[in-house]
Parts: sequence; structure tokens; C-alpha cells
Amino acid sequence: MATTKTSSTKPATAKKTSTSKTAAPKSSKKQTPSAAKIEDSEFHEFFVDELKDIYWAEKHLVKALPKLKKAATNPELAEAFTKHTEETNAHIATLEQVFALLDEKAQAKKCDAMEGLLKEASSIIEDTEKGTQIRDAGLILAAQKVEHYEIATYGTLVVFARNMNREDIAELLQLTLDNEKATDVALTEVAEGLVNEAAAAE
Repeated sequence: MATTKTSSTKPATAKKTSTSKTAAPKSSKKQTPSAAKIEDSEFHEFFVDELKDIYWAEKHLVKALPKLKKAATNPELAEAFTKHTEETNAHIATLEQVFALLDEKAQAKKCDAMEGLLKEASSIIEDTEKGTQIRDAGLILAAQKVEHYEIATYGTLVVFARNMNREDIAELLQLTLDNEKATDVALTEVAEGLVNEAAAAE
């Protein structure tokens, strides 16, 4: 009788260990969402929407910059606006390349922020006297406000692209971001080296 009891308990313990082995794979099946799924996500849609916003901003800025150049008195400031116009055309082409990489149509969505900044630039021209350094100082102020908006936008878009595992897009946007920062520095140099002191003396 004792030998039959011990032999019947051994298979029972063996069954317990076998059930614990089958349970282990179930608990290890948790995975993070794949990068491919990001393309169908709300985050992807938001990213594309912001690209459309800055695309509108750049296309309207490139039309406004020649007006700023025409209003400028200082030759270096006028040259800075000419250079920035050329660079803005390059930024537009880069954004169109980004849209293509995303298999999206390059579309512009009205950017209220840029519209307001460009209106402010126009009002500075209207409110200052032609040929004065005060106007030039105001034009630099308006242009740097635009630059700071673009720096903030492109900086965020670079981070978004990297979060979506699109380093190819991040690198393109980073080039534009670096260019915007360089333009801001160039405007500061014109202001501090020539314009501001002359404007204060008028």
C-alpha cells in the first residue's frame, strides 16, 4: 500500500512543473509598438500637419523678404535679406523632399503665427521713416522674431522625426535648423555692429 502512494504522488509534482513551463512564454509576449505603425498614428498625422504649417510659413516668407530688403537702408542688412531669400527657397525645396519621403503631397496649411509676424514687419515699415537706421533696427527686430519662430518649429520637428525613427528626415530638417540659427546670428552681428548704435543716435 505504501509503495503505491509514493508512486502516485510523483506524477502529480511532474505535472505542476510542466504547467509552469508552458506559462512562461505567455508572460514574455509584451512588445513595444513597431516603428511602422507610427505612420498610421495620430502622431504621424500631427507631424505632417506641422510640416504643412511651416511650409506655408516659408512660402509666404520668401515673398515678404524682398520687401524687407527694399525697405532697408544699410547695405549689409539688405544683403542679409537677399541671402535669406535664397536660403528660404532652399528650405521650401527641403520640405518638399520631406513630404516625398513620407509619401505625402506637399501642401500648405495657413500658419497664423507667420501671418502675424509678417504683418508686424509691414507695420514697422509703415510706422518708421524711410532711410533711417531706426527703420533698419525695426526690420532686424521683425526678421529675428521670424527666425526665432522658425528655430523653435524646426527644432521640434527634428525631435519628432527622431521619435518616429526617421533619421533621414531628421537630418534634412536639422540642416534647415542650423541655417536658421546662422541667419539669426548674422542679423545680430549687423544690429550690434552697425545699426543699433546709429539708430540710438538719430
